[in-house]
Amino acid sequence: MNGMLMNLGTLMVPLTVAGIIGYAFVKGVPVFETFVEGAKEGLEVAVNILPALVGLITAVGMFKVSGGLDLLTWALEPFGKLLGLPREVLPLALLRPVSGSGALVIFNDLISTYGPDSLIGRVASVMQGSTETTFYTIALYYGAAGIKNTRHTVPAALSADLTGFIMSAFMVRLFFY
Repeated sequence: MNGMLMNLGTLMVPLTVAGIIGYAFVKGVPVFETFVEGAKEGLEVAVNILPALVGLITAVGMFKVSGGLDLLTWALEPFGKLLGLPREVLPLALLRPVSGSGALVIFNDLISTYGPDSLIGRVASVMQGSTETTFYTIALYYGAAGIKNTRHTVPAALSADLTGFIMSAFMVRLFFY
């Protein structure tokens, strides 16, 4: 029985794709032409958002290398302490809304230094899993849609990120300590 479920699980994606293609044939949709047109639109979107992504990645790299991240972490340490965030996870909280890859590097450093079962490791894990790369996501989706005015998106998303940071520390302390 368990082996049968395992085989069904590995067949789920191919069966779903085959079902979609079969349904399209029944409805008379030109499957290959539609696929090619979608791929062409995807490439156009990628070309349109590439400048924003290059700028974002460059800015994050310059911020880290210049020591700006360390300086900002030091300046925000009292605020982090007030919110219950360990000092060591503040760089993760600062980079997570901006760069997923930069945040992942910091996350890996925290896990290798303090261990996954430490307070810092657990807070970092919950923080990494419950927050979003806000500016990357906004640049990607708003850029793809051609939206220039983000209006209330940035403040609302950063409020959600801040809530995620605070609650990650609170929940780890509540459930593990």
